Amino acid sequence: MLVVMHATATSADIERVCTAISDMGYQPLPMPGAQRTTVGLVGNDRRVDGSHIEALPGVAEIIYVSSPFKQVSREWRSDNTLVTIAPGVTFGGTDVPVIAGPCSVESEKQILEAARMVRDAGAVALRGGAFKPRSSPYSFQGLGKEGLALLRRAKEETGLAIVTEAMDDEGAQLVAEYADCIQIGARNMQNYSLLKTVGKMRTPVMLKRGMAATVQELLLSAEYILSEGNDQVILCERGVRTWDPSSRNMFDLNAIPAVQKLSHLPIIADPSHGTGVRDRVPPMARAAIAAGADGLLIEVHPDPNRALSDGAQSLFPQQFSDLMRELGSIAGAIGRRISALPAR
Repeated sequence: MLVVMHATATSADIERVCTAISDMGYQPLPMPGAQRTTVGLVGNDRRVDGSHIEALPGVAEIIYVSSPFKQVSREWRSDNTLVTIAPGVTFGGTDVPVIAGPCSVESEKQILEAARMVRDAGAVALRGGAFKPRSSPYSFQGLGKEGLALLRRAKEETGLAIVTEAMDDEGAQLVAEYADCIQIGARNMQNYSLLKTVGKMRTPVMLKRGMAATVQELLLSAEYILSEGNDQVILCERGVRTWDPSSRNMFDLNAIPAVQKLSHLPIIADPSHGTGVRDRVPPMARAAIAAGADGLLIEVHPDPNRALSDGAQSLFPQQFSDLMRELGSIAGAIGRRISALPAR
């Protein structure tokens, strides 16, 4: 339930509504806006009778949120949420940030070379896994805390924001010490304990769609994070598993406009995991920008043939540079632009 206040409502009127909601056993969430304040009611799992609240002074109307996800929905907040992970790196506005880098941090030389390369091509954030959830227990699992320290070194040298994955509650706390944005990977999209943990934190979160998750399930997972108080959430479409073996996943471009209609949260696209095939990444990245994606997450490696993970879907440096030039033209055609790093 959402209580919309009159533009002339006083602070006492708003406080009276908050008290009434608390007396009902729910949590009030005041949300001041440019024109008026709304007060959300959270903690209910069914329709609430708000007739006596509607009669209070200063109340314009009651909106009943019909979606199973509440704080994530457009009904709850009509304006786009802007998520800033670092100065000049904001998702959900006119500018479209590009996050790029290798699947995993392999060495100091590799991650610094990758950081310089993607920065020079126009990316504003560096991706790289310090902790890597892998299907096989014998595959490279990442460098752990050492990898986080190398990511920090790359940020200090290049000015790029850092996005890296956390796999569990303890890892999330550690990642927050080093990174600007905590990535929740596809395998953990429904790890509700982890979602609640990052919801209690104030570090921005990138939530990737699960390998077989519906759009509604993705938004319900985001609701876990928002319900704990953290509304700095970026959604990520990264393809879903399908029966067709011609590509690693089915890259669901439909999810971009679908999510933007249902939710105020920004949604970015990961064409690297979405296709799993290097030569398909550039066309799908171009298509994602044309479809209105609020950002891109692209795997780039200084030498993909020697990558310890996901080399087959990682772009070569020149491929990424060429792609970034193309993306600028596409973004401009729809009234947007690719983000640039602020001057240091």
